[in-house]
Amino acid sequence: MEFKIYKATEEDIKYAEEISGLYVESAKDRGTGIAQRSPEYLIKRFRAGNSIVALQGEELAGYCYIEVFSNEGYVSNSGLIVKPKFRGLGLAKAIKEQAVALAREKYPKAKLFGITTSDVVMKINSDLGYIPVSFKKLTDDDEFWLGCKSCANYEILEKNDRKLCLCTAMLAKSAEELENMKPNIPQAKRNENE
Repeated sequence: MEFKIYKATEEDIKYAEEISGLYVESAKDRGTGIAQRSPEYLIKRFRAGNSIVALQGEELAGYCYIEVFSNEGYVSNSGLIVKPKFRGLGLAKAIKEQAVALAREKYPKAKLFGITTSDVVMKINSDLGYIPVSFKKLTDDDEFWLGCKSCANYEILEKNDRKLCLCTAMLAKSAEELENMKPNIPQAKRNENE
């Protein structure tokens, strides 16, 4: 099955209502915490150029967005969702790869992070270089944590002063940190007889 996965434009705002509904259905199906996102909230991500959309033909297949916190010190890859009929095909990982690339391109100094209760997302994140961390290593930006308010587990998070929840916190290096990790190999001396 072929999918078109791309950085969304304002033309893709038409999918916001459907994406919002997918979060509601997924939360019901999984029976675990998933933060809800209104169409208006998603439209802001589309307009900022911070959304990745996957289509199968003209049908929405999946979505993810990035969001910036702490003066561009952190970027979350959030809201990864795939329609049930397109799951198990590697689409979630392909969407997430593009979201990570977008985050590193637009915000090269920002650490990437996310929180999830999904073992599938944890595996994808691990494959993309994320490692589990304590919540204290994430942004302290209130705006991010307010996004958790619609999650069924929000009370647990608040009761523990945002240090513990049912979600697993994961963190990945910034584009700049990855660049600095590359070995500095001097170019080989050219043979003077060449």
